[in-house]
This record gives sequence, structure tokens and C-alpha cells, in this order.
Amino acid sequence: MDTQTEINTLTVEVAKWIRNILQGMGVPEEGVEYTYLIILLVLVVAIAYALQYISKYLLRLSFKHLHKITRLSFFKHALNNKLAHYVAMIVPYSFVMGAIPVVFYDFKAVVSPAIKITEIYMVFMVIWIFMAIIKTFANILEEKPAFSGKPMKSYIQVINIVCIIFGAVVIYSILTGKSATAFFAAMGAASAIVMLVFQDSIKGFVGSIQVTANNMVQIGDWITMPKYGADGDVMEINLTTVKVRNFDKTITTLPTYSLISDSFQNWRGMKEAGGRRFKRSLNIKHDTIRFLTGEELEKYKEIDGLKDYITAKQQEYADWNKNVNNESPFNVHSITNCDLYLQYGIYYLRNHPQINKELTLLVRQLAPTSQGLPIELYTFTNTTVWAEYEVILSEIINHFISIVKYFDLKIYEESSGSDIYDVYMKERKYLEDKN
Repeated sequence: MDTQTEINTLTVEVAKWIRNILQGMGVPEEGVEYTYLIILLVLVVAIAYALQYISKYLLRLSFKHLHKITRLSFFKHALNNKLAHYVAMIVPYSFVMGAIPVVFYDFKAVVSPAIKITEIYMVFMVIWIFMAIIKTFANILEEKPAFSGKPMKSYIQVINIVCIIFGAVVIYSILTGKSATAFFAAMGAASAIVMLVFQDSIKGFVGSIQVTANNMVQIGDWITMPKYGADGDVMEINLTTVKVRNFDKTITTLPTYSLISDSFQNWRGMKEAGGRRFKRSLNIKHDTIRFLTGEELEKYKEIDGLKDYITAKQQEYADWNKNVNNESPFNVHSITNCDLYLQYGIYYLRNHPQINKELTLLVRQLAPTSQGLPIELYTFTNTTVWAEYEVILSEIINHFISIVKYFDLKIYEESSGSDIYDVYMKERKYLEDKN
């Protein structure tokens, strides 16, 4: 006698035994079947739940113990991804499959559909277990420096979709009794609909692959994308969307495919360079720029960073001025107060402890405008932290504004109505006092 025959014989004996007990308890003959069914259903559900709870408890305990002994992160991530919960389902599933013939002994027509439903549940159970394992390994990879910031969720979602497709094929075969070939033949005719339904997922998958292959964006990168109002750090990259936490703590969600179809700015290069650029301009009034006399130049030689420059320029201009009429200011090469201001700015920035000396450093003149002559500071700080950068920037600008008067220069600023009124009142008081 084979195993299946033994199981069938045992099933019949158990069913008869329970029926005899019910009849002995005075249950009417017409109600024995339904009472028998209800009692067994409740009993099967209770046993299945108990088996699930005990199996999950033992597996979780084993995973925790193994993690404590081996220190492998696999067991920690497996617990977080509910691998123990899904694996524990195997035990109640096996029990339910064996109990179906006993429970529905008097309802033979229900046995086959019940088995099919249980087999469909098994398909989902296998997908859950497989995806829990995939997520666990993905979490392990994310801990590696080579995979840090990679959009692992995109690939997990793709694998999830593939598993669902294969699961749908298996469920189709279970329900219809046909092979998977018939399913794919039917899907071939509906491929256009499938492409339309999953177009965002397909484009997102292609976009995530290109983003990863070209290392365009990583988790934690600061990106700016004005089209979508995104200006902040990338929180998550998945199959269809990218989440960006803006600096005002709002969240902007944009399509993954937009990272390759639209233009955006990634500030990762700034962080890797170790310096953040700033360029600010001060407009010097044109009429305050003038030549300096010899006595003034001697005074400016006492300022750090200017003595060597003044000495070198005096010698250079002296050689140029040998063959010109020194009595005419139009022919003489001379040093201006603006020249010294520029030179002082270069010296100051080069010796500033919070300026990155390995990156570009300029203090230059821009094209003259109706608001004066722009003097631009173009350099990089040695920090990329926003708050620290703003402090450094404000201190440097304040210094350059404060020092400009020592070079007998003035910064241009547009007057308001109150400024004009103050000048008028001072002039009026001056005339009254004079008279």
C-alpha cells in the first residue's frame, strides 16, 4: 500500500470517528455534516495559527541567536524583512493541504477548489520568501562602499514585478489546468496593452539603469531641478519616482526617467572637491578711482601684502616712463588706489584660513556699468556646510566693505528719498550757520 492510499484510509477513518462522536452527542443526522464541517474548520484554523506562531517564534529566536554568534548582518536584515514570518508559513500550509480532504469529507466537490486556493496561496508564499531574501541581500550590498547611494529599490521593484508575472503564470496554470505556453500566447496578443499599462515602470527601469551606469545621481546627493521645484537631498530612487527632501523640509517627487530626459544640477562634485564657490561683486564709484602719489605709496607699503607689489610695479613703471613726458599724466604709467585694492584682496583671500587654496582664487574687475566698476571676489571656501559657508562669506564681504575707505574708494549704492532729504537738511543747516 502506497503513502497516498494510507492517507486516504486515515482520512476516512478520522471522518467516521468524528461523525460517530457527533451522533453520540445527539446531533441530528441532517446536521452532522455541517456541524462536522464547522468544527473542523475552526480546529484547522486554530491549529494553523498555532503552528504559524510557534514556527515564527522559533525561527526569529534562531535568527537572533545566529546573528549574535556569527555577527552576520544577513540575519539582522532577514528579521527586518520578515523572512522568518514568511518561512514559518510553510508549516501551516503543509498542515492545511493535508487537512482539506478530512475537513471536506462530506463535500467532495469542494476539495478540488480548496486545494487550488491553497496552491495559489503557496505561490504568493514562495514570492514573499524569495523577495524577503532578495531584499536582505540588497540591504547587505547597501552597506558596502561600492554600492552606497545606489538605487537598489529600483532593482528590487523590477525583480518584484518579474516574480509577480511568473506568479500570475503559475496561478493561471493552477486555475485552468493549462500550460504556461497558452498563457504567454494569450499575452502576446495583449502585449500592446501591457506596454501601455507598464510604460512608466519600463521607462523608470531604463532610467534607473542609465542613472546607475553613468553614476549621475546617488542617494544623499544634493540636486537642483527647477522644472519640478526640487532643490535638496535625494532620499530615495525607486522604479518610477525619485524623492527629494528640499531644504525647506518639503518633499518633491519626480519621475525617475526625468533624470535622463531633463536637465538637472548635481552638487556632488562640490562636496567631493571639498570647497564651495562664492562670487560676489562690490561696485566701486568711478570718480573715486585715481592715481596715487609717491608719499601715498610709501604709506601703503606698510600694509601686509602690498610692499612687494608696489616695489615691483614702481620699478616696472619707471622703466616704461623713461622715454615719456613725465609732466603729462596722460603718458605716465602709475599705480591707482583700485590696483592696490585688488592686490590687497588677493593677498587677504590667499591668507584666509577658511579659503581653499587649491581651487580657483580671483579678485577681478568686471565690465564697467552705470552702477560703478564691479570688483568681483571669486574663490572657494574650505567647507561645504551651508551654515558655515554663509558665515565665512558674510565675514569676508563685510571686511572688504569696511576696508574700502582706507584706499580712498567708495562703494556705489543707489540713493533713496530719505538720503536726498538728509543731504538737503544738512546743506540747509550749513548755510544757516554760515549766515
